[in-house]
Amino acid sequence: MNPLTVEWVDKAEGDFTTTLRELRARKSPNYDAACFHAQQCVEKYLKARLQEAGISFSKTHNLTVLLDLLLPVEPSYDTFRPKLLALTAFAVAYRYPGASADKDTAREALKFCKEIRQALRLSFGLTS
Repeated sequence: MNPLTVEWVDKAEGDFTTTLRELRARKSPNYDAACFHAQQCVEKYLKARLQEAGISFSKTHNLTVLLDLLLPVEPSYDTFRPKLLALTAFAVAYRYPGASADKDTAREALKFCKEIRQALRLSFGLTS
């Protein structure tokens, strides 16, 4: 991996760790943050894969926009589209007053994140 790709992966892993920590917290869990960081993890992994493939991308939180850019090199990732749509909503949905995530929503965000993260990590030859 090139150095910038490694930085994207490291940042993605930081978001993954935060998601796990918030979802597992016994005292004052922040399910909003868990959902947000699950989305951020996937976003950064998609950007890492685009970076590694030499594909330019804009500053966006829309995961399906990133997916569409990536499909020429990873066509099988189109199966993730519904999950990427769901995760995209977490970039802003729970960051402001008016809506809050519950534990089930955060668990679903983590489930989607784990599945997509695993595929992207495999594309880099990374395990777990």
